[in-house]
Amino acid sequence: MLFGMVERGMEEEVVGDKGKFKASNGSTGNGSTALNGEEAIWAVILTKELWRKGIWTDAKPVTIIALGCFHPVTKVQSASLHFFLGSDEERADSDEDEDEVCMVYDVHYKKHNKPTNTVNFPALQLLNDPQTFAEKLFDILNRHDKRFSLDHKILIMQLLSRVMGAHKLCILSFYTYIVKYLTHRQLRVPAILVALAQSVHDLTPPDAVTPVIRKLAHEFVHPGVGSEVIAAGLNAIREVCRRQPWSMEEDLLGDLIEYRKSRDKAVTAAARGLLQLFREVNPGMLKRRERGKDASMGLASGSQPLPFGHSADAAVDIDGLSLLEDHLQKLRDEEGVTLGDEEEDEGAWDGWSVESESEDSDSDNEWINVSEDDNDIVISDSEDEGEKAQTKPHAPPRTSTLATTKILTPADFALLNDLRIQEASKAVENGGGSYAKRKLASLEASKKSVQSGEQEDSFISENDILGPRKKAKADYAERMASIQKGREGREKFKSNKGKVNKEVASSSTNREKARNKPIMMILSSGSVRGKKKASLREKQQKLRKHIDKAKKMRH
Repeated sequence: MLFGMVERGMEEEVVGDKGKFKASNGSTGNGSTALNGEEAIWAVILTKELWRKGIWTDAKPVTIIALGCFHPVTKVQSASLHFFLGSDEERADSDEDEDEVCMVYDVHYKKHNKPTNTVNFPALQLLNDPQTFAEKLFDILNRHDKRFSLDHKILIMQLLSRVMGAHKLCILSFYTYIVKYLTHRQLRVPAILVALAQSVHDLTPPDAVTPVIRKLAHEFVHPGVGSEVIAAGLNAIREVCRRQPWSMEEDLLGDLIEYRKSRDKAVTAAARGLLQLFREVNPGMLKRRERGKDASMGLASGSQPLPFGHSADAAVDIDGLSLLEDHLQKLRDEEGVTLGDEEEDEGAWDGWSVESESEDSDSDNEWINVSEDDNDIVISDSEDEGEKAQTKPHAPPRTSTLATTKILTPADFALLNDLRIQEASKAVENGGGSYAKRKLASLEASKKSVQSGEQEDSFISENDILGPRKKAKADYAERMASIQKGREGREKFKSNKGKVNKEVASSSTNREKARNKPIMMILSSGSVRGKKKASLREKQQKLRKHIDKAKKMRH
C-alpha cells in the first residue's frame, strides 16, 4: 500500500520550490498532484517513524523512501532526503525560508555552531542498486537545476555524494556540474565543499578530479582573499586528496604547501596538514627537503605508492595480532593450560576441514611447521635495522597464526586495540619520533570512535573544511542572549548615572554636560561661531567690560 501511495504521482511533472514554482508547489489545475503529494508525504512520514522506532528496519522501508527521493513534489523529496541524511529536526515545510540559515556571500560569515547531522549509515547500505539510484538523483539535479532552490540542491548533492562515497560509485558528470558552485562568494559554500570531498574515493578517476582541484586552488587559495577562505580551500583540497592522492599535480602541490609559512594559524595548519598527507601517501611528489625523515627513508628503501588502478597485495595477517597471541599465551602459561590442545582443536574444527587435492600428503589434517628461513628476504643497508623496527613503518611484521586457530570475538578485538595502544605508548617513551606519536594518536582516536558508536570512515563535516579558528562569529541567538545578560540588574531604558548614585536623585548640570560635549559640536555652536565673526569694535568692548568687572571684583 505504501509503495502504491508513493508511486501514484511519479509520472507528473517535477514541481520546484523556486520563483513561480514555489507558489504552485504541490498543486495543479486538476488538483491531482496535490492529492498524490499528500498521500506520498503521509507514506514517507509513516515509514520513517516505523524505521525510527525499530519496528520496520529491513530493505523495504529504505526502498519506499528511496522512491520518494524522485517524487515530483518537493516536500516529498525533502522528507526522503532528510531520512538518508539523518536530520533529527526536520522542517514542516521544506520550501519555506529557514530563519537559522545565514544569508551571506562569503565563507567569513558562515555559521559554524550549527550542529552537524549524523548520517543514516544503515539505510545507505540497504539501498537496492545504488548506481542506478545515484544516476537518477543526479539526473533530477541536473535537469531541474533552475527549478530548485539552493538549499534543496545542496540536500540532493549531499545525499548523492554520500551514496557515491559509501558504495564507491563513479558519477563523473557530477564533478563538471559542481565546478560552477566552487567560488568563495557562493552561498553555503562550505556545505558544497563537504559534498565534493565526500563524493571522491580511491576508485574515482584522477583525470575527473584534477580540474576540480585546480578550480579550488584558483578560487580559494590566492592572496586576494581572506585567510579563512584560504584555509577552507586548503582543507577541501586535503580532504579530496586524502581519498584520491593521484589527482594532485606536482607543481600545484609545491605552491600550496608554501602557505605553511603564513602568519595566520588556520592557513598554516591547513598547509601543514596537506604536506603531512603527501608525506604519508606519496612523498615522491614533494621536494627532497620537504619529505621528512620517515618518507625519505621509505623512498631510499625502495617503497613506492601504488599507481591508480593497482591493488595492494592480499592481506595475510591482522595488524598487531601477534601481540594478542603473545598475551593469550602468557595467560595460558600462568594458568597451566597448553596452547593448541589436539582434542580442543579437533572439536573446534569439526565441519571446517577442507580436503586437499594432493593425495600423497603424509600428514592427516595436521599443520605443517614452516621454518623461518622460508620467509621473504628483506634487503637492508644496515645490520642493526631489526632493532629499530618498531620506529619504522616499513618493517615486515611477524605473521601470526592465531586467526587460523581461533574465532576472534569483539572482546578480542578490543583487547587487541588496547595492546596496540600500549605498544605505541612504549615506542613514544623510547623516543620513537613523530611517526610513533601519530600512530598513537590514530589508535586512540579509533578507540574513541568505537566507544562512541561512530563509524571509522565517518563522513566529514563543515568544521573539517573550515578548520580551527580563533573565535566563531556569534549568530543572532547568541547576540540576543548577550544583550539580555547585559540588561540584568537595571531598569529598562534608564541610566544609573547621576540619579541613583547621588544622595539626592538629580540629573547632571549643564556645565557637566558641556564638559563632555564632543569638540565638533562645540565648534559648530552659535557662541563659538559668534566669536569668530565678531568685529574689532565688538572685541574691544567685550575686553573693556571684562576689565571693569575684574576691577570691581577686587574691591
